[in-house]
Amino acid sequence: MANFYDDNADLRWYVETGIDWEPLVRLSEHDLKAEDAPESIEEAVGLYKDLLTMVGGFIADEIAPRWRELDEAHPHVVDGEVEEAAVTQEVMAGIAELGVHGLCVPRELGGMNAPLLMLQMNNEMFSRADVSVCAHVSFHGGIAMAALSYSIREGSSEFTLDPPQITSTRFEECITEIASGESWGSMDITEPDAGSDMAALRTYGEQDDDGNWFVTGQKIYITSGHGRWHFVIARTEPDEGKTAGLKGLSMFLVPAWSYDDAGEKVRTTTIDGVEHKLGHNGSATVAISFEKSPAMLVGERGDGFKHMLVLMNNARVGVGFESIGVSEAAYRAAVDYAAQRPSMGKTIDRHEMIAEMLEDMQTEIQAMRAMSIMAGWHEEIAQKLDMRLRFMPPESEAEQAQITKDIKHHGAKARLLTPLLKWYGGEKAVDIARRAIQVHGGSGYCKDYPVEKYLRDAMVFPIYEGTTQIQALMAMKDSLMGIMKDPSAFFSGFAKAQWDVIRAGSERERGVAKIQLAKFKALGFLLSRLAGSKLGQLRGQSPAQWKALFLQVDPKRDFALAMLHADRLASILTDAAVAELFWTQAQQDPSRGELLDRWLDRAVLRSTQTLEQITTTGDRLLSKLAAAQDAADAAEAKAAK
Repeated sequence: MANFYDDNADLRWYVETGIDWEPLVRLSEHDLKAEDAPESIEEAVGLYKDLLTMVGGFIADEIAPRWRELDEAHPHVVDGEVEEAAVTQEVMAGIAELGVHGLCVPRELGGMNAPLLMLQMNNEMFSRADVSVCAHVSFHGGIAMAALSYSIREGSSEFTLDPPQITSTRFEECITEIASGESWGSMDITEPDAGSDMAALRTYGEQDDDGNWFVTGQKIYITSGHGRWHFVIARTEPDEGKTAGLKGLSMFLVPAWSYDDAGEKVRTTTIDGVEHKLGHNGSATVAISFEKSPAMLVGERGDGFKHMLVLMNNARVGVGFESIGVSEAAYRAAVDYAAQRPSMGKTIDRHEMIAEMLEDMQTEIQAMRAMSIMAGWHEEIAQKLDMRLRFMPPESEAEQAQITKDIKHHGAKARLLTPLLKWYGGEKAVDIARRAIQVHGGSGYCKDYPVEKYLRDAMVFPIYEGTTQIQALMAMKDSLMGIMKDPSAFFSGFAKAQWDVIRAGSERERGVAKIQLAKFKALGFLLSRLAGSKLGQLRGQSPAQWKALFLQVDPKRDFALAMLHADRLASILTDAAVAELFWTQAQQDPSRGELLDRWLDRAVLRSTQTLEQITTTGDRLLSKLAAAQDAADAAEAKAAK
């Protein structure tokens, strides 16, 4: 019997060895004091393995063989409602029977209380079978946990401490419906004229004289937007002055329908249509309109963007796991085909170029998994520590201060890895699927094999939940701002990397140090161009002086080189992050040394070449763009006279 967990040695390594489960279990189970909690960390991890094995078997046997049906049977609108294909309904019914929708929901709300990281690893396996199923499953448990998180953050949940459990929560109807599989939710952000530019959103929320809220506007490209529960970003403040742009947005939970006294469904929203997509064909992606739809304000008005980040950060980690799943499917299809396709006296997997291509694909998938698991781990630790500080804070001020410090530490780690895994995972999933087609040759271009589907499915990963370019800009901005906040750490890290290249005790250690040095050189170069000749004067001075310098720059001009090279910088940052992760793993488990070697073979040379591109190219294009901007400014000034 096939099993998508048992047959994946790298995924099993993380579950059995690579993940530090203890803090996750303790935070999830309130130090094992929660009602019906496992008696030990070992028992909890054993349960997680059993769950992954159970779900992995179901996916391999019940979903993966039906990939063609799921791809060809599209959802459509009938009498104002989205009607899913019969195969989708059957698959989702089977998933609901497993209880997966409530996997991470607390037991007192109808769930299993497993860590969110378990949901993400399940999503990898779902995506390997069919990514449209994965996308739909994600908007069950993920939205339920977001609703609980929002309620706790705004103070509308109540708890007992002995035993530690939730006794009431504001969005309980939403959470319990999702946990049971009765309904699901969605994240409604994108509008017809506002994609990455959230400041341009025009959907608005308004309040009547009795304090009730209503939302009006249209949202598009909403994955699983035919469900009942919608987290909607809408403008509530004037789009001017201090409340312009992102500061004027609020978050709402909008039920798409309610029930009258007779139990009949009464819609308060309108499904405008289902998008006809290149891939993800089994998943409903809808346009939905709100016309004074009754809504519940989440938290404080004007905090919508902040609340959105809670959803978006986890969603981006989720896309990382989706990318792994599709890449894993494409890679395995390529390996299987190459092993049985003869050419020139041997199967093509024994031809040097194909063998290298397959090894590249394997290495890239393992890099994606390393970043995704660690980003997910740090993000969950940070969020659950924050919940603990609100839910059951220690009496000692020193302990509270330590938790606050730990939240910042894990949050910073998640912020470093999340844009990189979204950037790398999205782009590499497309590349791996394309190379799987190449391995198949002409057969791969035909629909007889699933690899063309994997490419279609992968094409959206660099686009949704923040484009590749947005992720690169985020990584660049966070890295440069981090140096501004703590320049001494940057200089000491730079010096350490230089020294490690010289004194390294092994070629592996030297390789890791070379990539780190390339990272520091790239950041130093961009910072020097940004700060001009003043950078040398900043050594040893306070961060406040750095900030003052940056306030003097013209973003349209001085920041242009860093923006131009953001994608290349993201490449070096990814090479360095993965090298560090694999180095740590090799120290923990010598069997991971071969994986580190494979990464270093590729990343050492790649990072130095990318550094060369950053330091020697770009001025020609920037001069051209500057001239065009000068002309536009002159024309605007002339028109204003």
